[in-house]
Amino acid sequence: MTMTDAAPDFLAEIPVFDAFEDVVNLDHYRPLPGDWFLAVADVVSSGVAIQNGRYKMVNMAGASVITAVLNALGRHDYPFVFGGDGAVIALPGSGAAAVRTALAAVARWIAEDLSLEMRVALVPVADVRKAGRDVFVARLQSSPDLTFAMLAGGGAAWAEARVKAGEYAIPPAPPGTRADLTGLSCRWNPIEARNGQIVSVIAVQRNPEAAADFARLVADVVAVAGSRGDGGAPIEAERLRPSLSRVGLDAEAQALAPEGRRGVVRARLIFQYAMTRLSKATGLTLGGFNARRYLRELARNTDFRKFDDGLKMTIDIDEAGLGKIEALLEDASARGVCDYGLHSQPSALLTCIVPSHRRRDHMHLVDGGGGGYAIAALHMKAKITARKAATA
Repeated sequence: MTMTDAAPDFLAEIPVFDAFEDVVNLDHYRPLPGDWFLAVADVVSSGVAIQNGRYKMVNMAGASVITAVLNALGRHDYPFVFGGDGAVIALPGSGAAAVRTALAAVARWIAEDLSLEMRVALVPVADVRKAGRDVFVARLQSSPDLTFAMLAGGGAAWAEARVKAGEYAIPPAPPGTRADLTGLSCRWNPIEARNGQIVSVIAVQRNPEAAADFARLVADVVAVAGSRGDGGAPIEAERLRPSLSRVGLDAEAQALAPEGRRGVVRARLIFQYAMTRLSKATGLTLGGFNARRYLRELARNTDFRKFDDGLKMTIDIDEAGLGKIEALLEDASARGVCDYGLHSQPSALLTCIVPSHRRRDHMHLVDGGGGGYAIAALHMKAKITARKAATA
């Protein structure tokens, strides 16, 4: 298949599907054009930051990279996957220079304002293919107003591994450089589980020949997670209450303004919060914004389940459901179908990219509130290490 670098043409060709259990069906996917790149970001030593109670900042760092790149490109429909402590974004070669500048700037901002080290890199899709991998992209219709990208082919995982090994690195911009983080929001308090616990799940196919078994596993896990009829979504519109976290407020002010102007930004955010509470209580539309409608959209526009060279879900589930999922994953692992990791915690975190409160395509990135995907990935790596040691 020959594709041009014209991003709108390629983006229009990406298939859209709405049944998440079909996420492993490669008929839904299209290969990225050969002159595209992957922007890859990863928080260094995220496990240490999590142990120090800074996972909200870790999540914000990952979301800030997505925000900076999409703002640099001037549009918000490029394929990306949020991984909790990092992100992967697909972009056309024509945008590589602007994205390189944005990545350098956001890495500097993360270091100076969040006190975290973020690896950032640009990996050519051509190099991915030279290594025998590929990057296929599809779109899941999460709501009438928004789709989220799904990635398959092994290329994103290969690129992330190379970046963690120090390849393709982009150094941070000079001190004081700021990225455009317009739209980044993290003012929500942790959202408590309603069914028992929030569980972050990662499962990756172990062997190419296990594709059919892995597809059945994904369908079975999704069915258990969705047995209550909501897919296991940890965000429910009826339970959402406008909230203003002090940590989130300070972090958002840091993202939107340099130090000398943050008092003004905080005041504006507090005013917005007050208007949201009033709109929610009365149902009134204030300045073009209706809080009740926005909260319904927010619950729909979340990325609580995704495919990023493997299944990733952050779900609200009871003990019995978790036991069934663990049994499915353990059986599949024993049969050589997959490797997996789980992490349970009492709450979920919500980090948002909201270019405009008047638009309906605002995006909300979900992770577990106690380490989420980062800890689940560590558990999976430990299982892999133990398995390899046992067979050595």
